[in-house]
Amino acid sequence: MQISDKEALTLDPSFWDNPKRAESILKEIKLNKFWVGLFQEAEQAVEDVEVLYDFWKAEETSEEEVDTAFEKAKEVLDELEFRATLNKKEDELDCIIEINAGAGGTESCDWSSMLERMYIMWAEKNDFKVKVLDRQDGDVAGIKSVEMEISGDFAYGMLKGENGVHRLVRVSPFNAQGKRMTSFSSVFVHPVIDDSIEININTADLKWDTFRASGAGGQHVNKTESAVRVTHIPTGLVAECQEERSQHMNRDKAMQKLKNLLYELELQKQYEEKDKVEAGKMKNEWGSQIRSYVLDDRWVKDLRSGYKVHNPDNVLDGDLNGFLKSFLMMSSLGKPQED
Repeated sequence: MQISDKEALTLDPSFWDNPKRAESILKEIKLNKFWVGLFQEAEQAVEDVEVLYDFWKAEETSEEEVDTAFEKAKEVLDELEFRATLNKKEDELDCIIEINAGAGGTESCDWSSMLERMYIMWAEKNDFKVKVLDRQDGDVAGIKSVEMEISGDFAYGMLKGENGVHRLVRVSPFNAQGKRMTSFSSVFVHPVIDDSIEININTADLKWDTFRASGAGGQHVNKTESAVRVTHIPTGLVAECQEERSQHMNRDKAMQKLKNLLYELELQKQYEEKDKVEAGKMKNEWGSQIRSYVLDDRWVKDLRSGYKVHNPDNVLDGDLNGFLKSFLMMSSLGKPQED
């Protein structure tokens, strides 16, 4: 009923008179169709098992066919259960993911570039779009930091559990003695708010600074003070942008980033007010170690959910869904999932 009612609105000749409202309605229709389609797929899979089981009892089909249908139904129901964890409004949003090298010089910078590649490959394999917003190269290799926007349905919901410190253990290619080294990089994930969410900011609470861009971009970018930094004085939150040549465009994008940060801060306050115990499980633990990647011993383990695999190469090539799902299911159920 909701889908048909919303689709009827799109037939109104004045539908696109308000583009923001129109886009919001179309997005709502798309999401509602997604959930309905997922439920119908699960319902059909269960019915197929029931019908084949009746045929098997009548000796009109093989046990193998029943088993195949059962496994398919189980996969569909598991996916439905997992998707049901993405039930907060912010889960539907795009996200910005930041990666920052920790202490350790070149080794940590190289590790940060490996994480950047991992998330880009995950996004590409799962039909998300990736745009690099800001990047600071390391002095010798890798990156000191990178900021990327990942766009697509439920991007934030899928990646929100990646917040924290990621630990790499390997025989370092940058160590002449071939010693085993440990490196750390931090990952931060922020939701990108859309027009359906209103964030009101008092301009008197903002402090603006301009500076010369430090990244790549040619002489124009580096010679003019086109880069912009905005500070929200009451909270101390800071956002900056230097990717555009125009200071005006950088101001707009810095303001958008600040709104994202303020929205995320408000989400955390709501979690805490709703339930302090649940907030302890759900809030972003910015300084905590969440996952270890041990390359020479061939394993990767999430330290919160206990999920562990023995194919680190696949993980670093973007095979992250097992980790993402195990964390979200753990958060939903309140307990770690079995390997």
